[in-house]
Amino acid sequence: MRVCSYLMADGTPSYGVVDGTTLIDAGAELRARFSDLRAVLAADALANLPEKAAGDRIELSGVTLLPPVPNPDKIICIGLNYMTHIKETGRDAPAKPSIFTRYPSSMVGHDVDLIRPKASDWFDFEGELAVVIGKAGRAIPAARAYEHVAGYSCFNDGSVRDFQRHTTQFWAGKNFDRSGSMGPWLVSADAFGDPAAQSMTTTLNGEVMQSTPISDLAFDVPALIEYISTVTELLPGDIIATGTPSGVGLFREPKLFMKAGDRVEVEISGIGVLSNAIVDEG
Repeated sequence: MRVCSYLMADGTPSYGVVDGTTLIDAGAELRARFSDLRAVLAADALANLPEKAAGDRIELSGVTLLPPVPNPDKIICIGLNYMTHIKETGRDAPAKPSIFTRYPSSMVGHDVDLIRPKASDWFDFEGELAVVIGKAGRAIPAARAYEHVAGYSCFNDGSVRDFQRHTTQFWAGKNFDRSGSMGPWLVSADAFGDPAAQSMTTTLNGEVMQSTPISDLAFDVPALIEYISTVTELLPGDIIATGTPSGVGLFREPKLFMKAGDRVEVEISGIGVLSNAIVDEG
């Protein structure tokens, strides 16, 4: 099952079930009970969404897609989590996950422009697998971690590298408005299967920049859920961006950063393609 959040023609946010190149609206039927997809997840009603999606059938190309969960309680990002990326940075493999956070305001949906800020021209791409939590939990053991996963999506952790390097904290380079993206939809956990069996590719203007099996993760999905939930309760709709592989623009020679007119795409087998054009701020 694929579900998405989007803006209707009049600007009203809604959500629905994706069927091929169309979506079937569920918000009109369910909005009184579940205001958004996060509320659907919190009520453990995702599996019932297809039978409740009785609204209009709309062409996907005719709507503005939002991140699948536009208003998560938290977006937790993992740094240095692919062995190839750790190698290209010249660092040792971390003993524990490296964690930073993004704000929802820094994220847009599929086919919505990413903004390169005026403050920097070091705007980099990072293709990632995003995990969406469906069931709340604290101190979740790795053996039971998948019970708490609602589904998966593509994620681009767009990074303003010089700001990221201002201090040892990544926050400044990861939270420029509309610098990252997620989508195009959420694929339910049962439809996606084992993340380690999937692969990911990031392209810039059609040229492959990153290509990796997700099995190359240093800390896999259960390990991340176990560690993060030791610190904080994971809530329905929370997003874990699991890290990026090698090939980012910062470590290329010469460096390669995104500029206005570029298009970046993150493709994950079993999900689809997240695509965004780049524009300059202002």
